[in-house]
Amino acid sequence: MAILVTGGTGYIGSHTVLELLNAGYDVVALDNLSNSSKKSLQRVNELAGKEAKFYEADIRDEDGLRNIFEKENIDSIIHFAGLKAVGESVEKPLLYYDNNIHGTISLLKVMKEFNVKKFVFSSSATVYGVPAFVPITEECPIGEIPNPYGKTKRMIEVILSDMVKADPEFSLILLRYFNPIGAHESGMIGENPNGIPNNLMPYITQVAVGKRAELGVFGNDYKTHDGTGVRDYIHVVDLALAHVNAIKKLEDFKGTKIYNIGTGNGYSVLDVVKTFEKVNGIKIPYSIKERRPGDIDECYASSKKALDELGWEAKRGLEEMCRDSWNWQKKNPNGFED
Repeated sequence: MAILVTGGTGYIGSHTVLELLNAGYDVVALDNLSNSSKKSLQRVNELAGKEAKFYEADIRDEDGLRNIFEKENIDSIIHFAGLKAVGESVEKPLLYYDNNIHGTISLLKVMKEFNVKKFVFSSSATVYGVPAFVPITEECPIGEIPNPYGKTKRMIEVILSDMVKADPEFSLILLRYFNPIGAHESGMIGENPNGIPNNLMPYITQVAVGKRAELGVFGNDYKTHDGTGVRDYIHVVDLALAHVNAIKKLEDFKGTKIYNIGTGNGYSVLDVVKTFEKVNGIKIPYSIKERRPGDIDECYASSKKALDELGWEAKRGLEEMCRDSWNWQKKNPNGFED
């Protein structure tokens, strides 16, 4: 029996495939390679000493999905595949609704045909919108979600929950995670964005490696300790390990479980910059830009439920996140194109 990982060559997907292989699972990775490289999986296989099977396919292609399900004995699914840039989603909402929602529905239709009923979804803390309180627990009400990316995550959560209501044999875990950064300690896999990075850490590392002149900090008038946005940054390896625990948990229940996956600590953009400078001995020049549409003041988690029920908690701190991010970038200044 194998786990199908959609978006398996992406940043979070590749780290999760590695941890699943390390835990002894058989893994089938699927990706359309629109924002990732097949080389990430080659390096994962090298690190694990074991091979994940790979299919280049789009989750909107039902025939392509059927081909995978026919060939492989899929037991459960971890669903990462989707577009994820907040700013781009504001500019191109239809692209996000088509790719993320249409793709998920196609995947669910084929999954149902093959009687697969265990599913872990890569959701996001963006579904809380402007949170009613912090730290955010799973009981925090769903807020007014300020961007189409976050709305697609919430819509998919609703679709999946309705699938569970219609089928009492279905086991679903929604992992709402916060802001993944960092890289595998080997420096062999890490975040490799196409073009201008949309996320903070790859932008910082590209400045550090000399690819960009300075970091743009979007807004310094938020209601935070230094005026810059506060987020719960979590090491991508910790995040990957949460998915391993979630796969184990799927065996224990029927229905829907929701877990926040974060550290419980909020750090501002400038906190991250200063920590990166301190642990790596590199100065990061930055300038203040206008706020981005859809950004909020602060967002950080309570992950107590994940500890109590999944037996998972984040082990790696901000310094380790910054150190591992730089280790990846300096060894791979051009990402997987080196």
